[in-house]
Amino acid sequence: MRKLFSAAVLAGWLLYALPLAAQLQCSVVVNTPEDELMLAVNGATDNPQDQVTALDKYAQAHADSKFMPCVNNSYTTAYVKLNNFDKAIEYGEKNITANQLDVNQMLNLMKAYVASGKVTDLTFDVINKSAGEIAVESNPTRPSNMSDADFAKVKEDAAATAKDQRAYAEYAFFQLLPRVADPNKRVQALDAFMQAYPDTPNVAQVNFQYFVAYKEANNPAKAGEYGEKAIAADPTNVATLNLVADDYSSRQTNLDKAADYAKKVLELAPAMKKPEGMSDADFKTNQNSQLGLAHITLGYVLFQKGAASHKVAPAIQEFKSAIDLLDINPSLQARALFNMGYAYEVLAPANHKAADDALSRSAAIASPWQAQAKDLLAKVRKAEHR
Repeated sequence: MRKLFSAAVLAGWLLYALPLAAQLQCSVVVNTPEDELMLAVNGATDNPQDQVTALDKYAQAHADSKFMPCVNNSYTTAYVKLNNFDKAIEYGEKNITANQLDVNQMLNLMKAYVASGKVTDLTFDVINKSAGEIAVESNPTRPSNMSDADFAKVKEDAAATAKDQRAYAEYAFFQLLPRVADPNKRVQALDAFMQAYPDTPNVAQVNFQYFVAYKEANNPAKAGEYGEKAIAADPTNVATLNLVADDYSSRQTNLDKAADYAKKVLELAPAMKKPEGMSDADFKTNQNSQLGLAHITLGYVLFQKGAASHKVAPAIQEFKSAIDLLDINPSLQARALFNMGYAYEVLAPANHKAADDALSRSAAIASPWQAQAKDLLAKVRKAEHR
């Protein structure tokens, strides 16, 4: 899968993007209040607080001016520089609401959304509308007096800029989408994104996010459909393989595929490459978590296939392998311990002592499995003392 655009690459360019763009028609007449304002704003590029002061002075005196969309644009840029992202969003969204669209402002607004983690009713509209604005600016009009060579360079530069701008817009989308709690709204956001960016290079990521949303919306058919699409688009993505396998096994919708994908994770995960900027410790934690989850999935598949005949010893071995890898991931470890304790009870004869040990450890960990582990542990102890 093509790597998503890094925020760091574009951050400086966004901060210093010129606030005046063609869509807003921000040209000024010499010796007017607007001219005085922009001289002050452009003369204080190293001091955004001075820019805000100049903008405040103008806005107080000319609140009804047709130039106010340009003022809002400059406010957005200045407040991003000041890391006052709520204010940047406030002023940027005034122009979006009024359909005063400008690529640089929209990108600065996206930067404010990403930096603050804030998702508003307009966030995804900004991202989606930017696609059309970027496309327009990537196709410049040739001045009548420009040579072929010079115009070719202008077009090349415009295409390169548009590529970076669009990459940041897509990066912002994938950063902000998980902050939408309602999975059905995430599906709607994905649908709208695909209408705006039908040729996105991040197809695997789109399909993966559809998978996650449909899984959380308890729609296993759609989750399976998009999980398979995500794997087809990026067949060596360990995290995708693991989560799709886990979904298949936990829902018991396709145990054979779950096992196949989990085994593939066990083949691929040891050769994972550490992402740039990730510490060795964090990388090892992630790698072991991926391996541990794959063992849990295999254990659960083996348990489901062997429970009726009480032949769950192979499942117990998989859970043991998972537990050894998951000291750094208590929640997953608690899950593996719970499953292993349950499996010990299914053996014929049941191994109450081993089940007690596993369930006691699971019950001691704050996790989604804690209550179930305590309940099952109480039942095991009753059986032990019969």
